[in-house]
Amino acid sequence: MTDNIAVKVSHVSKSFRLPTEASQSLRTTLVNRFRGIKGYTEQHVLRDIDFDVEKGDFFGIVGRNGSGKSTLLKIISQIYVPEKGQVTIDGKLVSFIELGVGFNPELTGRENVYLNGAMLGFSSEEVDAMYDDIVHFAELEDFMNQKLKNYSSGMQVRLAFSVAIKAEGDILILDEVLAVGDEAFQRKCNDYFQERMKSGKTTILVTHDMGAVKKYCNKAVLIENGLVKALGNPDDVANQYSFDNASQPAAKVNAEETAEEEAEVADKSDEKLLVDNLTVELLSDAMMHQNDEVVFRVSYDVLEDTHTHAVFSMTDIDRNIWIYNDNSYDTPTLTKGHKELTYRCSLAAINNLKLKLQVTVLGASREMLAYASEVNAPLIMVNRDDIDSSDFSAVDSAAGLIHRNGSWEIKEN
Repeated sequence: MTDNIAVKVSHVSKSFRLPTEASQSLRTTLVNRFRGIKGYTEQHVLRDIDFDVEKGDFFGIVGRNGSGKSTLLKIISQIYVPEKGQVTIDGKLVSFIELGVGFNPELTGRENVYLNGAMLGFSSEEVDAMYDDIVHFAELEDFMNQKLKNYSSGMQVRLAFSVAIKAEGDILILDEVLAVGDEAFQRKCNDYFQERMKSGKTTILVTHDMGAVKKYCNKAVLIENGLVKALGNPDDVANQYSFDNASQPAAKVNAEETAEEEAEVADKSDEKLLVDNLTVELLSDAMMHQNDEVVFRVSYDVLEDTHTHAVFSMTDIDRNIWIYNDNSYDTPTLTKGHKELTYRCSLAAINNLKLKLQVTVLGASREMLAYASEVNAPLIMVNRDDIDSSDFSAVDSAAGLIHRNGSWEIKEN
């Protein structure tokens, strides 16, 4: 390992055995063994995880629940041993990965500080030297002689976090445990993170907050199903995580549900099926930046000579509001046949948003003849590099800007 590497994760794999039956006797266990029945299944939690954390990095680890993040964190913290590969640590490591670990509810806050300090490898003299700083940061001066079981969850996490950060380790590992802190304590943690970023010390942060990843981290990794899906730039990793989470519900809709929805639309129109095979195809990248164009193709079959035209909307899926609602650009179809249109526009007025593109085909009286179901509604993620993701002023002024500033190219076959 080079002198510049603080944590080296080298091709780490880990699996657990999950029991599939409850054996009540040794005889049953032996009989099953002779029959080749294992009584358990292998759950592969991590598969060949490989990355380096350099000294001074503020490194983010993200992923859905069950992706293997916590297992990876415990391997780095030397709580678990990997089945394959290895983790090499250069420096003193302090882990804060689970609320309550190393704390005894029957002991006072003061006694728990010394107990937790001892578990982190500090002597009583070293804990004496940092005790006042720990208590001051946690803002628990009046409660240190009370038993921990009388603390609220917020007080406990403040005390545990204070011990972890005041321990002054070379490498600090933090799991997603700060959500219970109040707003004032969150601001204090933010100030601490800002100072640590400048100090040159190494921090590994596991979180579901992509705003924190973009704000603090200089590198990040996305774990999915025990594999590294994205590694490197924190903005790219965070955007991929957000996009994957936003796309997940659509993948669960099956073809039968889609057919049922389309049948319901036909029934509500009190007419026989006039439009079929509505498809929406995103031709541009789903993850785009503010200067990229959105390009998509809409196609459908008109089964009889009748008036039809397509309309579409773009919806902010996080806030469930329309960013744009179009009803004017499609030239009406008056005869049967296959219709295909290509749209392109700029979303330069949009701040960081996840948009769902939805298309509907209407009749002469604006009755709904067909619409793109969840499985056929593309997701578009717009990322801006020049605007803070917490600034929503561009979002609030965006409605209608696409119509005024966007350019459209419509092709019909």
